[in-house]
Amino acid sequence: MAAASSTVSGLAGATLARRPAFSTSFTTGARVSARNPLMTRNLERNGRITCMTFPRDWLRRDLNVIGFGLIGWIAPSSIPAINGNSLTGLFFSSIGQELSHFPTPPALDSQFWLWLVTWHLGLFLALTFGQIGFKGRTEDYFDK
Repeated sequence: MAAASSTVSGLAGATLARRPAFSTSFTTGARVSARNPLMTRNLERNGRITCMTFPRDWLRRDLNVIGFGLIGWIAPSSIPAINGNSLTGLFFSSIGQELSHFPTPPALDSQFWLWLVTWHLGLFLALTFGQIGFKGRTEDYFDK
């Protein structure tokens, strides 16, 4: 058998053989900017693209917000305002009714879906507004 030759034959074969397979000019740490300042990126030494202007802790999670938001939703939703029952009580009792025939899923016209959506919508609104209010106050977004 003949040894494999490293020459490339064909159109411009000699110049293709001398060029690297990919360009390394982009990995030198050059800055690439876009119109959006959040999209300004920088290449690290290992070639990974990272975003320089977007904060890593974008969620700014705080357990105080979760605790106070949960209490702030469970307390008003436990007031018996719907025919002598509370929203939380109706939701939890509908869970018990649906679990009584467990392998069968809840019917589409079951009251469970109304209480599930209403209760969770209120919870997520309380958590969202709690996050806005708590972080806005700690970071001086609001004037006193």
